[in-house]
Amino acid sequence: MLEEQVRQSQKMEAVGRLAGGIAHDFNNMLMVIRGYAEIMMHHAAAVPGIGQSAETIVRTTESAASLTRQLLSFARKHVFTQQIIDLNALVGEMSNMLRGLLGEEMELVVKLDPWLGSISADPRQIEQVIMNLVVNARDAMPHGGKLRLETANMNVQDGGARHHAVVPFGKYVRLTVSDTGIGMDPETQSHIFEPFFTTKSKEEGTGLGLSVVYNIVRDSGGHLWVNSEPGSGSSFHTYFPRVEAAPEGRAARAPADSACTGTETILVAEDQPDLRWMICQYLQELGYSVLETKDGIDAAALAEQYKGTIDVFLTDVVMPGLRGPEVAKRLAAARPDMKVICMSGYTEGGFEPGSEELLTETAPLLQKPFRLDQLASKLREVLGAAHRR
Repeated sequence: MLEEQVRQSQKMEAVGRLAGGIAHDFNNMLMVIRGYAEIMMHHAAAVPGIGQSAETIVRTTESAASLTRQLLSFARKHVFTQQIIDLNALVGEMSNMLRGLLGEEMELVVKLDPWLGSISADPRQIEQVIMNLVVNARDAMPHGGKLRLETANMNVQDGGARHHAVVPFGKYVRLTVSDTGIGMDPETQSHIFEPFFTTKSKEEGTGLGLSVVYNIVRDSGGHLWVNSEPGSGSSFHTYFPRVEAAPEGRAARAPADSACTGTETILVAEDQPDLRWMICQYLQELGYSVLETKDGIDAAALAEQYKGTIDVFLTDVVMPGLRGPEVAKRLAAARPDMKVICMSGYTEGGFEPGSEELLTETAPLLQKPFRLDQLASKLREVLGAAHRR
């Protein structure tokens, strides 16, 4: 058993190195594909049929980006952004999308506790937990059935109940995803959280989904318990520590065609040529004056020579030579009013000492591949904050 655990640990470490190594470059590629598809969508009215094709490209890049996030979560290389969230609101936002994942022969029942407490977690990661569990439940019901998604407050005060045996004493918010599918025997249950273990064919599953769920729940301070019997379906119960603080508001998603325009000067530093050109082209179409640089060294040199105002420094985090946050710190004394927005396909190991403080306190981070309208909105947000001061 020890030898098997060592082999499994080595496999996870190897996949972690692979995920971390490819994530930055892969997300840059997805950003280029998605960005040009969005630009096509803006001009779709002039060419019939282009809009639908562009939308398909965007959806495909979202799926590919989700797979990258699963690899990073599995390898514990995702940077978590903890905040106080309302799990009911998050489930409610996802309900229509979840119904779209299910076939007509499946019924989705959502039961939300109106007095549900708050939890502290990364919203995107919790969305991934819900999505993975729902997809898993769907696949367990090949001939249809009922899928239940429930939330509840739970006070674990003793170890008498079967599921409490794996959950320490305390106050929790419980999320349960249950199905009426084929169920699992004890032998299968003992392996379901192992990476690469799957009962599906190679075309249907990667074996990463439940491993990712397990890692996210545990990294969020939570616990996971499974109840299943062959022929009687399965129930996955996730327990997240309950917090007393009020949920933080989530920014509303701006419509894709509501891009914000501007006339300010933006210094762009991005070492991937196709991505840099696409971002600069988009910003110029919005009316901005754009200074294009190929890396951190080039950006620092241009900023030191340029006599005009630079309103925003839009920079990739990981670049050869000087990294984005390091350039921002170097320019801060000479250009104290310049705002900074960072972009990254993968953040772990991408910061110089002290750069984390710059990012978390003053420079928002756009995680690639992001929507172009997110970039436009973020620019207006930081520029609006500067004008208000």
